[in-house]
Amino acid sequence: MKKVAELVFIPWPAVGHLVSVAEMANLLIRGDERLFITVIVMKGAYDTKTSIHTESMSEDAKSRIRFVELSYQESNSKPGVHFATSLTENNKTRVRDIAAGIQTNRLAGFVVDLLCSGMIDVADELGVPSYVYFASGAGFLGLMFHLQSIHDDQNIDITQFKDSETELSIPYFANSVPSKVLPSMVLYNEDDCSLFIAIARRLRQTKGIMVNTFMELESHAVKSLSDGKTPPIYPVGPVLNLKSGERSHQSDAIMSWLDDQPPSSVVFLCFGSMGSFGKEQVKEIADALECSGYRFLWSLRQPPPKGKVELPKEYENLQEVLPEGFLERMAGMGKVIGWAPQVAVLSHPAVGGFVSHCGWNSTLESMWCGVPMAAWPLYAEQQLNAFEIVRELGVAVEIKMDYRRDPRREINQVPLTAEEIETGIRKVMRDDGEVRKKVNEMKEKSREAMMEGGSSYISLGRLIEDVIKNMDFHS
Repeated sequence: MKKVAELVFIPWPAVGHLVSVAEMANLLIRGDERLFITVIVMKGAYDTKTSIHTESMSEDAKSRIRFVELSYQESNSKPGVHFATSLTENNKTRVRDIAAGIQTNRLAGFVVDLLCSGMIDVADELGVPSYVYFASGAGFLGLMFHLQSIHDDQNIDITQFKDSETELSIPYFANSVPSKVLPSMVLYNEDDCSLFIAIARRLRQTKGIMVNTFMELESHAVKSLSDGKTPPIYPVGPVLNLKSGERSHQSDAIMSWLDDQPPSSVVFLCFGSMGSFGKEQVKEIADALECSGYRFLWSLRQPPPKGKVELPKEYENLQEVLPEGFLERMAGMGKVIGWAPQVAVLSHPAVGGFVSHCGWNSTLESMWCGVPMAAWPLYAEQQLNAFEIVRELGVAVEIKMDYRRDPRREINQVPLTAEEIETGIRKVMRDDGEVRKKVNEMKEKSREAMMEGGSSYISLGRLIEDVIKNMDFHS
């Protein structure tokens, strides 16, 4: 009888993280029949239903992957890394009790999100190894280790780079990195920066880091991370949920509209599960679209009330936020929607460009579908992602690489003008040269990486064998 190994995943309870973790769990159990997975979902300040991420699972997957949802416990911390620490601390006992209920001889270890790194303490207490599932790219992982290293070894205050024009030499990037694209959390608050550094230290203590990327995309970063100074790195991506869930009247209407558009004629604007803008910025986007003359599909969502920790909602009346007469004038050229079935839209032949917030899931989906991006980052590590895809990889054009809109840190940049946005739209839609060529190359390479014998397929196999080996060592 083959030995059974069970991994406990602890994701950050945000939509993008949960989608990615559900797919990673699927990959692992498909990779080896010995593996079982328990995903423990801590409830955050707003509801994220795990059921929407399990609909596409096979019956075998459902029998070997279980989701355990923990009820939300109030926290006084504001959203951000401190809230993550508080949420993790509040749930340690409950996570330990669930993990302790798994047969000792089959518990292979914990797999934690970087925002849940405090759960490494629970794994240590239970005497099992810890791993990281890093839902962002290898470049961002390298940046974390670099900033922690220069902070600890050279006593450099990272917050000094706020509003600086400094260009940083970072081993994980071939080009110098403008300090203005560093994540808001390390620039704008000393406490946040200290916590960011502390998380990087914890990641160094793990047995391995699974990264949602592939060697052909981030070869420089992956090779630089394989210098023996960090835990083993396993590029296992692109880890994507390519199914948009249940079809609905809403999604059918969107796809039907796209069916009526010429090939590569539509620019798609979508800013992720937390992306939204105020009325002034919405007007500038609308003016840009109207002046550009391009067909468009625009996912427009209403920001949460000031001071509220909520996901953006659907507008009940788009007329209230859009310029007067816009919907009537654009009736033959564009469609304004709320929620968007993003992968389905990007896969449609009518879509020729993608104006995006540069979330890592969206970035990988864009390349998988062969659609060039216009980079308009908002928060988290998205500015760094924008730098990487524009400057390092050449698979995107820039709208504004260092734009920031992060209400959690009270960062609300001056709205981009219609002219700036229109310029970005024209660049991404007109390009038929290097950017589109590179995106199409990555489309093919992303598929090859996941096939038998591909770079990520091999890396996944190496990861599974190392998990089993580490389990035997700690038994």
